[in-house]
Amino acid sequence: MYRLPARAGDKASAFRKHFSFLLAGICFFTGPSLLATSAFAEPVIIDHVTVIDGKGRPPKSDYAVVIEGEKFKQVGPSVLARSMTGRRIDGRGRYLIPGLFDIHAHVEGFTRANDGKVAIDRRVGEEALASYLYSGVTSILDVGNIPENILPLRADERAGKIFSPHIFATGNAVAAPGGHGASISVAVSSWPAAESILQAQFDSQHPDVIKIMYDEEGWGARPLIPILSPDLLQHIIKFYNERGVRTPLHASNESRALEAIYSGVDSLAHTPLQGPVTEGFVKMAAAKQIPLATTVVVGDNYARLHDNPKYLDEPLYVATVRAEERTRLKKIIADGRETALAGSKPLYQKAWRLWMTTQVPILEDNLRRIVGAGGVIATGTDGCCGAGLQRELELLVHAGIQPLQVIKAATYNGARLIGKQETMGSIEEGKIADAVLLSADPTQDINNCKAIVLVVKAGQMVDESKLSLAGGPQPRRMN
Repeated sequence: MYRLPARAGDKASAFRKHFSFLLAGICFFTGPSLLATSAFAEPVIIDHVTVIDGKGRPPKSDYAVVIEGEKFKQVGPSVLARSMTGRRIDGRGRYLIPGLFDIHAHVEGFTRANDGKVAIDRRVGEEALASYLYSGVTSILDVGNIPENILPLRADERAGKIFSPHIFATGNAVAAPGGHGASISVAVSSWPAAESILQAQFDSQHPDVIKIMYDEEGWGARPLIPILSPDLLQHIIKFYNERGVRTPLHASNESRALEAIYSGVDSLAHTPLQGPVTEGFVKMAAAKQIPLATTVVVGDNYARLHDNPKYLDEPLYVATVRAEERTRLKKIIADGRETALAGSKPLYQKAWRLWMTTQVPILEDNLRRIVGAGGVIATGTDGCCGAGLQRELELLVHAGIQPLQVIKAATYNGARLIGKQETMGSIEEGKIADAVLLSADPTQDINNCKAIVLVVKAGQMVDESKLSLAGGPQPRRMN
């Protein structure tokens, strides 16, 4: 379900749907002057705070979390940090959670003209990255993009040239010729002919994971399209696994998901939504502990704007969406029009919106049952902004999943999906210090994940007032 906003002259508009209203702010750091404090100048001690560690364990009150360099140095009762020196942050009445993950992102920033040429708009990509940080998201997994767009952003983040969430990326995905996501994928049709194509992708793009497209569609308002053969799918998985690369896979129904899982795929980029999953699938997901991306918000987006455009006036959207864009979207709804693709027919869009309205409750129930059986879900949006991830948390609680489990899905399980759970995803000594300090308890109300006081990424404290957010300058949330 790869959807990015449609733009004029873009032949790949089928993959650029409905996310213009989710654009967000820029996050381009040129040095430590843009941080709340100079990077790593002294240890930071968040004292007398309630810690929600991300692993689903009960909150621990009156704790001290000591950050030194990029990592958590100490996590324990505040009395143990009483004699420590460093910058102290009063955590009384506050709650510390790990930095949030979006493990199904598609960072914007490119257009494809009618002649096939790709144009990169760096500003758009940087705006999306800032929206994540502003929303408490410190890690993203981009699972399909134009390499010229996402790979320079990833390189600059890792080199410290920009301050953004940790970026993990697949670059191009892998698909059948003419298959789902083909415009942002390398196309392969047989083995061993595919091996040299995949090797070239691996050598030039160094994917952190590889997204595999495995969906013939024919559902909703979509026609049937080509799909990889099961034999070729196995070869692709083996090829990347032998090079240390995990393989999230796109499938939308239980049948294809099961074929992929028993072919050896490492995770699913979506949880099946084309109908209630069987009890056998639920038990299998729990037994195999294969991480499943949630991606509820991508379906919710089809109807949300039509049903409740007032959400565009919520603080996260005001900060991360341009005022003129919010006005434009509100006018579309006020005029009774569909938020259609460029060049598509309103009737097609209405049919798609109504179909998704029926499927979202089914997906929510599938996720609730999987979590109830002990399966592993991880939060992803299939979008391009931090506000969407916060909406995903709301939808998971609406599905009947307890807030503590939703927080685990958005933190530790996100790290688990990309194989980084030993170094990221929870507040534990020795792990990378990604965290969000909140002024209210998210275990009582998941919307309190928006009550952000401070965002910390790899030990560095973000100064929001220095971010060139799409919605305009925002004040620093903690001095």
